[in-house]
Amino acid sequence: MSDDFELDTDDLQRRMDGAMANLRTEFASLRTGRASASMLEPVMVDAYGSMTPINQVGTVNVPEPRMVTVNVWDKSLVGKVEKAIRESGLGINPQLNGTIIMLPIPELNEERRRELGKVAGQYAESARVAIRNVRRDGMDQIKKGKADGLSEDDQKLWEGEVQDLTDEMIKAVDTALETKQAEIMQV
Repeated sequence: MSDDFELDTDDLQRRMDGAMANLRTEFASLRTGRASASMLEPVMVDAYGSMTPINQVGTVNVPEPRMVTVNVWDKSLVGKVEKAIRESGLGINPQLNGTIIMLPIPELNEERRRELGKVAGQYAESARVAIRNVRRDGMDQIKKGKADGLSEDDQKLWEGEVQDLTDEMIKAVDTALETKQAEIMQV
């Protein structure tokens, strides 16, 4: 009966990779002092009765190193897009020019850099929690397998495999965080 147990490590790996991909997306949204279209990705606009990503209501461009523009397609949404950007916590003050919203990216001061470093740390912790939740799911499957007749040696082997995978992913999160914090603190 114990030979029937097979832990789907590929599924665990895929789910942990998903947590890493989400972390990279969140990191891309953090300002580092340079303009980037990806910094607006998490901004959602209340358009047509539902929350819509900003890139689905207008064109996001980076015409200069310190400027992002959003060319809103529907004139009636300009105010809502501006409001969404103001309330996004990016620390950018939008300027209107017809249907184009200009976002000048100011130099980051030391205090703002530290704040962004803390936000990056929070994003990384969320990713670690997601990875540990996947680990817990894997361990629960192993415990269920033990109840179904999995030998103790096999249980230890599978637990070690899940733990190794978890450690590898947590290390990747920590490395990504260090890189992002160094990027934020760079003047």
